Amino acid sequence: MSSQETVSANEGTAVLDVDRRLLIDGKLVTTEQTFASINPATGEILGYAPNAGVAEAEAAIAAARKAFDTTSWATDVEFRIKCLDQLHQAMLDNLEEFRALTIAEVGATYLNTQGNQLEAPIGIIRYYADLLRTYPLTEQLGEVDIKGQKHNRWIEKEAAGVVSAIIAYNYPNQLAFAKLIPSLAAGCTIVLKGAPDTPLITLALGELIANHTDIPAGVVNVLSSSDVETGKIMTTHPDVDVVTFTGSTPVGASIMAAASASLKKVFLELGGKSALIVLEDADFGTVAQFAAFSICSNTGQGCALTTRLLVPRAHHDEIVAKVAGMMAHVPVGDPTNPKIYMGPLISEKQRDKVDGLVQRAVEAGATLVTGGTRIDPGYFYTPTLLANVHPDSEIAQEEVFGPVLAVIPFDDDDHAVEIANNSKYGLSGGVLGADDDRAIAIGRRIRTGTFSVNGGNYFTPDVPFGGYKQSGIGREMGTAGLEEFLQTKAFATVVK
Repeated sequence: MSSQETVSANEGTAVLDVDRRLLIDGKLVTTEQTFASINPATGEILGYAPNAGVAEAEAAIAAARKAFDTTSWATDVEFRIKCLDQLHQAMLDNLEEFRALTIAEVGATYLNTQGNQLEAPIGIIRYYADLLRTYPLTEQLGEVDIKGQKHNRWIEKEAAGVVSAIIAYNYPNQLAFAKLIPSLAAGCTIVLKGAPDTPLITLALGELIANHTDIPAGVVNVLSSSDVETGKIMTTHPDVDVVTFTGSTPVGASIMAAASASLKKVFLELGGKSALIVLEDADFGTVAQFAAFSICSNTGQGCALTTRLLVPRAHHDEIVAKVAGMMAHVPVGDPTNPKIYMGPLISEKQRDKVDGLVQRAVEAGATLVTGGTRIDPGYFYTPTLLANVHPDSEIAQEEVFGPVLAVIPFDDDDHAVEIANNSKYGLSGGVLGADDDRAIAIGRRIRTGTFSVNGGNYFTPDVPFGGYKQSGIGREMGTAGLEEFLQTKAFATVVK
């Protein structure tokens, strides 16, 4: 199927239970006010979510504070492991319900739910439950002689406290698990707020926790809200110890500023404008397939996707033609269809933003090779390729969050590195070439937190994920992801 063909988004749609509730202090509750969640493949209302306000946010924070201060959650490692094991099994048992809801609310394709949208993130739960079984929460430093007395020293890792976690819409399961699971493993309590565009899937997680695990009341609280004041309370409340946010860089900066008044621990996963460097000895057919399908993954709504394609100037036109040809074969349409690779953008607002960036890029001198058109109904946008892009232009500098690939020519390895680093972001990147050693050497010069060499996949639960510069602060997943939610306490006693 070509990218110009679509399958009706009404075919094969599962019947969903979308009557979702907030989880506050162990109780599933609703609110008088609600807001709509839209199916991006049809533009129709999927369901309604409770619109938590300041009162609900304060109640959730109070519940989390009480659970942290008065229960054994923070100190009972074995019980935490048991609860994580229960949650892992509950996700496996309810996989198809979560798949249908993720497809309907996120616009994720069935194919994508088999990977990073759903099935792969469930592995995060398994990873941290197992890590907690072996992670050293105590470290002996041994004895030291100070002024004629021996002193024994050791370090203990303990839970950081109450966590406020705010996630984005593009991968709601992945983002929720990457914050929720390591915080629980560390012994923290948490208030988790889903994105306004995808509230139902996060609320479903809260209901699963309430109904299928022994996690005590108040340890996990789950909110949905379209009220900005709710988010403000979560990032400024004096009873919150840690704030973690995934979303845009401007919002992340404002959250960091707000949290600074009480010196909260903050870590942020923000935007990206990653570069994929193609060396002259690469297989251009492989390059075309990799680049075209990567930018169309999750409809380009991924902060770590390589959205700039850096190519040798002498091979610019050849590579552009191959990528354009491959884009024509990306199946676009009904995300419930297992044969479809790319679904819709999340909203009409996002589609307008993407289209505006494309149109301005053409006005600024870029060549529109293919794409750049809307597909209705729903919020579909054709895979788009822009050639002859200037490295300083808006389309080369600003995060698009859509299926738009900008091709930029370079002269030599040094020039490619210079262009790749010419960004306020530093989240990811990649190199494709015949010589791994040369590719790795180039990768080491790129200022990013993750990097792929010849298609290598770093995105697994045991690998820390995060960026340099304005792509964020801190790391999610891996041992580093657990340690974001821990404090280090040093002890010493006099040896008698």
